[in-house]
Amino acid sequence: MPTPHIRTSRPSRRTLLTLLGATVVAAPLLTTQLAGAAPVAAADGLDDPAKKEIAMKLVSSAENSSLDWKAQYKYIEDIGDGRGYTAGIIGFCSGTGDMLDLVELYTQREPGNVLAGYLPALRDVDGSDSHDGLDPDFPDAWEQAAGDSAFQQAQNDERDRVYFDPAVAQGKADGVGTLGQFAYYDAIVMHGDGGDPTSFSSIRKRALGNAKPPAQGGDEVTWLNAFLDARVWAMQQEEAHSDTSRVDTAQRVFLKNGNLDLDTPLDWKVYGDSFHIG
Repeated sequence: MPTPHIRTSRPSRRTLLTLLGATVVAAPLLTTQLAGAAPVAAADGLDDPAKKEIAMKLVSSAENSSLDWKAQYKYIEDIGDGRGYTAGIIGFCSGTGDMLDLVELYTQREPGNVLAGYLPALRDVDGSDSHDGLDPDFPDAWEQAAGDSAFQQAQNDERDRVYFDPAVAQGKADGVGTLGQFAYYDAIVMHGDGGDPTSFSSIRKRALGNAKPPAQGGDEVTWLNAFLDARVWAMQQEEAHSDTSRVDTAQRVFLKNGNLDLDTPLDWKVYGDSFHIG
């Protein structure tokens, strides 16, 4: 039987780009890229298209118990984590602001779409687990919108803007390879960013207390172990998130195997389910 979808609680992430940029003031790569300039590095890490596809499958294995991440455009449910509805390819939440950002972007591109009428309600419920103004028809409207290629592209673009691109840029700024960049990405997806102790920036800061990234003269394996240790600590702070298998039997396995480039084949387990990419 498939493992139930597991999604972590996250703080509001509408200010993620500002906060993450402030975290790496010593690393101009990230702040330059976030300012809208052309990428300063070639797609030679997780942003290589083949590696990015692997990243999407790895996250989907944990978030949806499936490697078919594109099937998740239509996914929507309230999983009881205090963040309202969780939906789409990266778990956009009605209570954390990123779902609102997504629907606003979609509406800018496709005025009058089936979700546009829910924007006032999404603004009202931001920061809570409320369904006020959304029930009973919002899930059906989401699934209908998911058949629109414009909505699918909006999900892709918001995933990249808020999560994928900042994670890859920070990874490159820290001098870590494809696996390290993925570890950052998965952490931002699960924890978001902000000032709380379990956010991505705080996880990275906690790791800095025990090791240095390659860009600061540290050993990459040592640094990634320290980062994953800090990540596990953050996951264990909430009972619902205490299953750390997405680190222990996935990312940590790749690291122990010395697969810093996330080369295939890959075999891993998440929440007891086994997965393979050939």
